Amino acid sequence: MLFAAEREITIRHTRVDGIPVSVFTRRDAPPAPAVLIGHGFAGSRQLMQPFAITLAQNGYVAVAFDFPGHGHNRNPLTGELGETERAQVLLDAFRRVARYARELPASDGRLATLGHSMAGDVLVRYADREPEVDASIAVSPYLSRPLGADGTPPNLLFVYGEYEPEMIMQQGREALATVAALAPAEIELDTTYGNMAEGSARRMVIADGVEHIGVLYSSTSLRAALDWLNQVYDRDSNGLVDARGPWLGLFYAGILLLTWPLSQLLPRIAQEPLGARLGWRRLLPLVVVPAVLTPLILWPIPSDFLSIVIGDYIALHFGLYGLLTLLLLVLVGHQQPAALWQGVSAPAFVLALLCVGIYQTLAVALPTDRFVSSFIPDGGRTVTMLVLFGAALLWFAADEWLTRGGAPGAYALTKLLFLVSLMLAVALNLNELFFLVIIIPAILILFVLYGLFSTWIYNRTNYPLVAAVTNALAFASVITVSFPMVE
Repeated sequence: MLFAAEREITIRHTRVDGIPVSVFTRRDAPPAPAVLIGHGFAGSRQLMQPFAITLAQNGYVAVAFDFPGHGHNRNPLTGELGETERAQVLLDAFRRVARYARELPASDGRLATLGHSMAGDVLVRYADREPEVDASIAVSPYLSRPLGADGTPPNLLFVYGEYEPEMIMQQGREALATVAALAPAEIELDTTYGNMAEGSARRMVIADGVEHIGVLYSSTSLRAALDWLNQVYDRDSNGLVDARGPWLGLFYAGILLLTWPLSQLLPRIAQEPLGARLGWRRLLPLVVVPAVLTPLILWPIPSDFLSIVIGDYIALHFGLYGLLTLLLLVLVGHQQPAALWQGVSAPAFVLALLCVGIYQTLAVALPTDRFVSSFIPDGGRTVTMLVLFGAALLWFAADEWLTRGGAPGAYALTKLLFLVSLMLAVALNLNELFFLVIIIPAILILFVLYGLFSTWIYNRTNYPLVAAVTNALAFASVITVSFPMVE
């Protein structure tokens, strides 16, 4: 069913001045307006596929792309957050792809823009300078300045998730209030203010039950965007909207259900279950001390040695946390390094690594990269990927050994403490590490998913390091592609 929505769609991937671009068109459709689709910070064009597929199914030419430093765009994102230089780099990419979109053979020359989060602000800046835009759709935008009543950007629709921060939804109300001559508190949802024929129309829609990312999959969001463009261009369409959200849920649930029986096919690596086998009394100091010390030790240390935003800090956090845990295992837990290899079959270990690595790539990495968001790093991020993998491996190896064969619930506790440790780091250095907040929910999801994988793999192989290696690889990959490359 994930492919069903694309049956009548042609998807063409290309590059425009080095910018990765995907063009979605309905087969045999007449020339139609192009809709330029931009993603948010730490996003990618794959994340915007629900809008692209919906609009293409209804006859529009949907053009999605990766901003500099994001997804598979190898050009770094320059400038600091909030600086003119960074805004100009984003705007320049937007302008280049907009020109390309208008000149496509499938386009009739008209242009609308749609942007999520960061791109919502970019499309506002673009409309300030380019009069050719007919309509704009800002999905959960973070606006850098208030909008006036001059109809810029023209015919603007705001779409927010119900659980968005009130601060950004207030920006939408204020933008509508300027054209409606009302107080922001008087603005009504699902009501168009201004004049669409004159380009001054504005409207605000809230999608129930979703937040900043879920809004991209909401049928309310997708239908609101489609209806808005149909009104602006006076078009009729079939009304089909992308419905991948529930199917993605079923897909990942199926992967979970399939993993346990497949794990029973892995070879036994050790005859007896290996691990630290520590009870709660001996375990607690070993799990609490690194969680507290890691952010405190790293607080004054500069972390700008990698080319992606906060990737260097995450690498340091993983590495130091793992090193402290390993030291405590030896010094306090009386674990000997030689125990890692006692009674272990090296051929079985290598075979298990290959099997798990191939399965996780085919079952999780490739489908996620295809249907959800960037998951597989490209060549421009190789060094960052290797550094993060090494650092993550230190922590996962220490953690897997520490939590196996002993106190029940220890595995879950160490994941919770790792997240608490990251949040403590953010609290100590909010200005530098604020973007860690973005990835903490993703890490929680990965801990649950790969934690189940890890438990089943360990129960079958009796060896903690198989999951340590494969989990480190998965986490390093996700972190590497989740944040933009910078100079």
